[in-house]
Amino acid sequence: MIASDAIRIEGSTLRLAGRPIWQDLTLSVPESEFLAVIGPNGAGKTSLLKVLLGLLPAGGVVEVLGLPPRRGNRRIGYVPQQKAIDPDLPVRGRDLVRMGVDGDRWRFGGSPEAGRRVDEMLAAVGAAAFADASIGRLSGGEQQRLRIAQALVGEPRLLLCDEPLLSLDLHHQREIVELIRSWQERSGGTVVFVTHDVNPVLSMTDRVLAVVGGRWAAGRPDEILTSATMSDLYGAPVDVVQVRGRVVVLADTGDPIGGHHELPIEPAHSHTAQSRP
Repeated sequence: MIASDAIRIEGSTLRLAGRPIWQDLTLSVPESEFLAVIGPNGAGKTSLLKVLLGLLPAGGVVEVLGLPPRRGNRRIGYVPQQKAIDPDLPVRGRDLVRMGVDGDRWRFGGSPEAGRRVDEMLAAVGAAAFADASIGRLSGGEQQRLRIAQALVGEPRLLLCDEPLLSLDLHHQREIVELIRSWQERSGGTVVFVTHDVNPVLSMTDRVLAVVGGRWAAGRPDEILTSATMSDLYGAPVDVVQVRGRVVVLADTGDPIGGHHELPIEPAHSHTAQSRP
């Protein structure tokens, strides 16, 4: 049986405040695949997630799970960027997860079935021990476990993750990646994973979308993470090398500019879209 596309984008253009975010973007992500979205700050990674969530209109054809994007699609789970939470906020971990079940119709009480689903998801992500703690007093790794539980408790078919590893140490990064890997293997769901550093998820990545200053390139990791493709995107000499099993992107100065660092160069001819099959 041939898998259908979880995401289909054809000839899409997005401009914000008169600035081109991407032009003529064409991308297909089959069901059950893992797409890593990479690029510097302001390149449009989060904007792509907003388009898929129906929060931001874009030109061309955009389909999510076979339909145009729309707000409140319960078949989509969303893990937002991590932000500081007031330690005195009177919201428990389980309350946050419960919003993934009926947050659009918040009320006191609720069905026993919803409570059971929340308890099961808390256990699945290893968050049962701090489910009744105030979320603002938890560590960054604990908060991310709860955000993932909130995104998954509604049993989505598509999971959108916006920098879920940001500000986490390597130990917590591995834990979060393993949670997402386990869910995908168990459910056969599709993942779109926005990140500055592709290395933690490279082993599970089927496709890479790189967006840089209006340019883009999409394809298999071995097609996109190359010196030729990255130099073309950035409009400057860029070397992509393997160091101890990790992908490292270097400018022609030899300074490390990939992974956890931003590329400190602006691409030339940034209005020209670049695509890879």
